[in-house]
Amino acid sequence: MEPIDTSKYVKVLKNCYLLNNMDKESYNGLLSRFHEEIWPKSTCVLNQEKWFHNFYIILSGRVKMYQVDPKSGKEITLFLLSRNDAFDLFCLLDGCEHKVFYESFDRVKVLAAPMVDVREWLNKNPQHYPNLLHYAGNQMRMLENFVSDISFVDIPTRLIKLLIRNVKKDSNNLELINDLPNREIANLIGSTRAVVNRHLQKLRKCGAIEISRNHVEIKNLGLLQRLLELQKFRNPGQ
Repeated sequence: MEPIDTSKYVKVLKNCYLLNNMDKESYNGLLSRFHEEIWPKSTCVLNQEKWFHNFYIILSGRVKMYQVDPKSGKEITLFLLSRNDAFDLFCLLDGCEHKVFYESFDRVKVLAAPMVDVREWLNKNPQHYPNLLHYAGNQMRMLENFVSDISFVDIPTRLIKLLIRNVKKDSNNLELINDLPNREIANLIGSTRAVVNRHLQKLRKCGAIEISRNHVEIKNLGLLQRLLELQKFRNPGQ
């Protein structure tokens, strides 16, 4: 397999935690172990061996990490990964199989490298472990907040928080989840398609959002934030 041109990823991966503040030699040394892969939209890989033996950095597109209950078939999305995200982090850290599934929402481009090669590079360059720990800590905090929300927070509040969390700050536009079907939004907050649809319609009627064929647009972010505060007032334990 031919080595990749690492220079073309400088701008694409400028916000990637794993490459943060790396000198040119370290940057090239790590990325030279990767190769590009393209995954078509709706690619669902159930073979967990693939994630156990390979490490990925997303260049473009969205990938969901999810689990499914084998008895009920109920699905829950643990992370919605996008550009600059990496996986499978748990396998990289502990070397154990991680029983989760992945599916691409778009045509996804990734950098892929054998897990053993990435571990070898980290062991030879321990000064860059803080980048990995920073990213791992951020992922763990997100997972902690997710578990807390589905345990203690009602569904309307979870939905509003999800919308606000995915608003792009410089434009107030909704991103990452703006074109997801209600079933996928439900999987992100531990609910069902029907329940999510009902609460989205309520937000539309009060003027907070616009909805059109699997597309959600923020119409009044200030109102959405006030609704969140009202939900907290109604449910002070949240």
